[in-house]
Amino acid sequence: MTVAITGGIGSGKSYVCRLLSEQDIEVYDCDAAAKQLMCTSEVLMSQLRQLVGTKLYINNVLNKQLLTHFLMESEAHARAVNSIVHPAVAEDFIASGATWMECAILYESGFDRLADCVVCVSAPLEKRIERVMLRDGISRADVLQWMNRQLPQEEVVKRADYNIVNDGQEDVRKQLNHLLKIIKI
Repeated sequence: MTVAITGGIGSGKSYVCRLLSEQDIEVYDCDAAAKQLMCTSEVLMSQLRQLVGTKLYINNVLNKQLLTHFLMESEAHARAVNSIVHPAVAEDFIASGATWMECAILYESGFDRLADCVVCVSAPLEKRIERVMLRDGISRADVLQWMNRQLPQEEVVKRADYNIVNDGQEDVRKQLNHLLKIIKI
């Protein structure tokens, strides 16, 4: 069985994945894989250079600021980058043999088709904004801009098979252990 952990930015997906790691469950991190592939795959680097411009890589080092600016400039830019990166990440995930994945944009990327079971991690909007501002040192407006690029949390919760509430009130570890019993891991 392949299980996907998803949820919006700041929901606590990575926290849930750390809890899984404590139980010796390895989780493939789609974001980390995308970042790695964009810096190591000559094919991806070439395609991204053609799309974004030659200054995207300086001495084969990704200019993250330029890429972020390009992504946030328009939906069309984000779609174009994703059309290059997502297939490579999907291929890498399949080749890895992993049975768990963490993917913030599971439905937007089409990666839900790779999962038998989808677990959403959700949290109240203000808590998510606060977490991301603290973690990334960015403004509220920037956080909201990133959030607007993702499916609304309510939609993700509705489409997922299970939901773990990470609001600071509910015991996330207890919810996760209950989920693992249900899916027999």
